[in-house]
Amino acid sequence: MRKSIVAIVGRPNVGKSTIFNRLVGERISIVEDTPGVTRDRIYAQAEWLTTTFNLIDTGGIELGDEPLLVQMREQAEVAIREADVIIFMVNGREGITAADEEVAKLLFKSNKPVVLGVNKIDNPNMRDEIYEFYSLGFGEPFPISGTHGLGLGDLLDQVVDYFPIKETEIVDEDTIHFSLIGRPNVGKSSLVNALLQQERVIVSEIAGTTRDAIDTPFTNNGRDYVIIDTAGMRKRGKIYESTEKYSILRALKAIERSDVVLTLIDAETGIIEQDKKIAGYAHEAGKAVVIVVNKWDTVESDEKAMKAFEDKVRVHFPFLDYAPIVFLSAKTKKRTHTLLPHVLEASENHTKRIETNVLNDVIMDALAMNPTPTMKGKRLKILYATQVSVKPPSFVVFVNDPELLHFSYERFLENRIREAFGFEGTPIKIFARRRQ
Repeated sequence: MRKSIVAIVGRPNVGKSTIFNRLVGERISIVEDTPGVTRDRIYAQAEWLTTTFNLIDTGGIELGDEPLLVQMREQAEVAIREADVIIFMVNGREGITAADEEVAKLLFKSNKPVVLGVNKIDNPNMRDEIYEFYSLGFGEPFPISGTHGLGLGDLLDQVVDYFPIKETEIVDEDTIHFSLIGRPNVGKSSLVNALLQQERVIVSEIAGTTRDAIDTPFTNNGRDYVIIDTAGMRKRGKIYESTEKYSILRALKAIERSDVVLTLIDAETGIIEQDKKIAGYAHEAGKAVVIVVNKWDTVESDEKAMKAFEDKVRVHFPFLDYAPIVFLSAKTKKRTHTLLPHVLEASENHTKRIETNVLNDVIMDALAMNPTPTMKGKRLKILYATQVSVKPPSFVVFVNDPELLHFSYERFLENRIREAFGFEGTPIKIFARRRQ
């Protein structure tokens, strides 16, 4: 089941980013304390009571030097397309402006559910300021204060009530779902076509009932795959072409439904910050990852050049050190046959389970090799470990005091587990718990 998407829309300086940060700040961390993960975000997961949803902050989208009204319209149009529910933010201290009315017109055309939030109502004496906003035509305005966190519960109750009824997808566990993500013009569609034309065993194209991506099943060497294609992004016209940041919004939907994510890099133009940002989402989602260097036919493609580019990838993507790197050309189909074996291996490792006794043998050997550190006069004691889940493989290590498990020693344990059991292509997670 995909998570619902909520967009915060409004003219500049009404407090959109303040509300965004308030909703995601303490509930869910939107960045990892991992070197190399880009930290600026226009998207995060948020939760209200028992419901988790995806939140878009249109205020985080930078559109250069276009006129303010054009920026506002483009931000609103993109968010409207992507969202299931829209929070329309206005400034209660300033009243209704012409720009507010412009946003309202766009929202009326969308036929999407809209919840009107009147921000900067910082104390009960200001509640009378909200009544003029009834004239915008979106029903009851919700007085809120992003600065103080007031009124957000009532607003979120209304937002969640508008979420579409969840449809449970029938997923064949033996079928590997993978998606291709990357900035525009990196060759995603060309690689999809190359894979499908090469195999020539397309079963059908199935349009999703609650999504606008296209799932294309095919078979290779007896294994069933589904490519989750974000082709819709290429059909949205100049708005999507004008800024690479919009590619993230559609990539997120594909990542959520994938077992394996192929992160594409353009060998011709090299690595840019946008590549790291998009790859960071796949890593944070805990998906298996294969790094694909496309357009390898356009550069000097000997072994020395390949090794040099691989070293560059490892420097720029330290958080994906577990991901294999595949060099290919979707255009010429050179080396495309090397891709699916890596997808298969990453998927199998993503669901791999390790028996508890075998895991603890490895942990004990690791302790003998590198004894646990001391902190403030106390030594970390690791009692035993067990695997608790897959996708990604996750392990709980029971210790005398979880605060004594330093990041560096956790990384050491991860490396020992990888050396013993592989896990290429998938992140693994380690959690420290105090034994009861």
